[in-house]
Amino acid sequence: MKTRKFTPELRERAVRMVLEHRADHSSQWATIESIAPKIGCTPQTLLKWIQRAEIDQGTRDGVTTAERERVAALEREVKELRRANEILKLASAFFAQAELDRRFKA
Repeated sequence: MKTRKFTPELRERAVRMVLEHRADHSSQWATIESIAPKIGCTPQTLLKWIQRAEIDQGTRDGVTTAERERVAALEREVKELRRANEILKLASAFFAQAELDRRFKA
């Protein structure tokens, strides 16, 4: 199954549509089921967008998008530093061995 990438603008618009049309339906889920096909996503996807918006607005508990992005950036930095550290270890061992070889030849 192919996943479709939705723009942040479309996600925001879809969430806003659910909030604006909530009074027209018997429940939030009925509103979501009505709007999701118009956006081209599944109701479950739209529900996740709504929950994410509520977390970002502070009306629902959870880790905000900004916090998730900071953590992801830190994880990328740690990965990069570990890779650089491994390269430095290998280079250090190489030059240490080269120095030993030079001393024995002299």
